[in-house]
Amino acid sequence: MNNRYEERLGTDRMLPLVFRMALPAVAAQFVNLLYNIVDRIYIGHIPGIGTEALAGVGVTTSIVILISSFSSIVGAGGAPLAAMALGQGDRERAGRILGNGFVMLILFTVITSLIAYIFMEPILLLTGASERTLPFAVDYLSVYLLGTLFVEISTGLNTFINSQGRPAIAMWSVVIGALLNIILDPIFIFTFDMGVKGAAIATVLSQAVSAIWVLRFLTSRSASLPLERRYMRPKKKIVLSVVALGVSPFIMASTESLVGFVLNGSLKHFGDIYVSALAIMQSAMQFASVPLVGFAQGFIPVVSYNYGHANKDRVKQCFRIVVIFMFGFNFLLILFMILCPHLVASVFTDDEALIETVSHVMSLFLAGMSIFGLQRACQNMFVALGQAKISIFIALLRKVILLVPLALILPHFWGVEGIFAAEAISDATAAVCCTALFAWQFPKILSRIKG
Repeated sequence: MNNRYEERLGTDRMLPLVFRMALPAVAAQFVNLLYNIVDRIYIGHIPGIGTEALAGVGVTTSIVILISSFSSIVGAGGAPLAAMALGQGDRERAGRILGNGFVMLILFTVITSLIAYIFMEPILLLTGASERTLPFAVDYLSVYLLGTLFVEISTGLNTFINSQGRPAIAMWSVVIGALLNIILDPIFIFTFDMGVKGAAIATVLSQAVSAIWVLRFLTSRSASLPLERRYMRPKKKIVLSVVALGVSPFIMASTESLVGFVLNGSLKHFGDIYVSALAIMQSAMQFASVPLVGFAQGFIPVVSYNYGHANKDRVKQCFRIVVIFMFGFNFLLILFMILCPHLVASVFTDDEALIETVSHVMSLFLAGMSIFGLQRACQNMFVALGQAKISIFIALLRKVILLVPLALILPHFWGVEGIFAAEAISDATAAVCCTALFAWQFPKILSRIKG
């Protein structure tokens, strides 16, 4: 344990401390975002078929999210348990958690890939693919599924590198893969004239390099917690403990897939161009949300440390910085997208009809997101203060309780605009509810601190 590092969390000036902790995570998250964005930018600019190809790849997103969310069971469930075991000096238990987690990732890969291959076309049609966009979706997903193991390993085991106090190694595993994807995409899509399949091949190769980077470190002498074959034999208690802790982040991640199923499935009845528009707007939204995810990864340890050390003033001080930054950053970026939808859409496509469609619905779709920085701040503060159940409820409130029913009901009254309005209403309602809940619970949580 690095006592000097811990003391800095409790003594350094709060503003520079928060940003010093957060900026590396923000950089890693932003680079990781490129995995999802670059494919769509290049695909949207394929001459003649860009709009339909973009819609086809867009409907695969729900399946990709669902598959990758299984890695969070091991990554978010196993890595903290391994870190606790290391802190207790129980290196054998930590090694077994890592080894069993690796086996679990392989098992998840086999099950999810097999199901997705067998039922690929029915699932894609359910998620919003049409007869015109289905071939593009199949081309992309059939190749992407070949790299499922690489995805599971790189995302599921990377957190075990962080738990060993090596964030730079973990960050580079993401950076290398993303940069390689940017380079390979135009080569396979345009130079080799492979279109959507080329984009998928570039992504798989990039993820393979990331996975190799992670495995190379975890099997090297540099790893304080190495991946060893002797610890890979599944142990019931180990597996159940990982699943018990990892089920919550899995639910939060997998519900994004459910939302995609519902939105794309509803939009396809109004035309493929709206499915393409949704793919563009969801990608644009990530430019606001992903940096905030990284920022949260940076400030949560600061809050947790000071809460654990009964320092109410520093907890309050950190929250003031967090809410101002997260709300301000999110509001300004979303406002820019609402005011300049034509510019945002043109990044992803040259199709004037698609650009006009995005311009027509962008302001409606993002209206509720303008205040969503409040939820980002409050929800992550709940996590930092050990209130995971409340955080899960807020996530389910937005996605499952509000968005899914609204997306199914509102189109009957407002047509296609009702689907996009469902996103805005659920975002705004969830943000207001989360903020009110936090204002109510925060003083009570702090009152539990003795001293």
